[in-house]
Amino acid sequence: MEKNNLPGTASDGMKQVIDAHIHLDMYTNTQQRQLLQELDEYHIEGLVAVSNHLSSAKQTWQLAKVDKRIQPAFGYHPEQQLPTAEELYELVGFMEQHHTDMKAVGEVGLPYYMRKEDPTISIEPYKQLLETMIIHAGNWNKPVVLHAIYEDAPIVCELLEKHSIRQAHFHWFKGDKSTVRRIVGNGYMLSVTPDCLYESEIQRLIRQIPLTSLMVETDGPWPFEGPFHGLMTHPKMIHASVAKIAELKRLPVEAVYHQLVANTKDFYQL
Repeated sequence: MEKNNLPGTASDGMKQVIDAHIHLDMYTNTQQRQLLQELDEYHIEGLVAVSNHLSSAKQTWQLAKVDKRIQPAFGYHPEQQLPTAEELYELVGFMEQHHTDMKAVGEVGLPYYMRKEDPTISIEPYKQLLETMIIHAGNWNKPVVLHAIYEDAPIVCELLEKHSIRQAHFHWFKGDKSTVRRIVGNGYMLSVTPDCLYESEIQRLIRQIPLTSLMVETDGPWPFEGPFHGLMTHPKMIHASVAKIAELKRLPVEAVYHQLVANTKDFYQL
């Protein structure tokens, strides 16, 4: 990838950032090496690397063992077929075995997009799976990383509140103002991706979310449009996100950098 083809990434004075949500195991081995080699160059202090299932968790754990900048999270992504009882047992067993290495339980949540494609899919077993993960997160005293958008987010809030969970991260959040107020009021965190440069819906959310409740992420390797069209998703894109957040909130960009990193370090205990 060419180094200076993204907005907000070529400045010698750029500040540190943390990618609060990336699927590092889903990149190729070559891409992983490239990203890790370039973290210092692009002032990426760390990566919160989430998992999709057991094999994903094992790969993420292995990556974190060889690079301390990788902060692993283990979970079961909801946008897929439910795990069998045996698969869930093995995943939870792995999480229990490695919970001291695990920074969070994630990615977990509800299958919004699957149900949009197939309305016959029942949400109930996914709620049960999520509640199981939430209970374990509480027992391990770990944050929960959530895939919970639009009308699913209030359902997830109910489960979090039911189990008195205080540390929850709604990644790449999309939803209404009342749900944002509920999430912020509960002390939970929300994060945005580089689509904030071109998605008006996300820009409206950024204006509403207090800076103290915000983090930034890529959700890589998920691809983006606008100025990032055709490019491999890279944590350096976050610098453009920070600049956009500063613009939308009419704040000095240095202050935004500082607060976003502080938020992420505090939330994930980095």
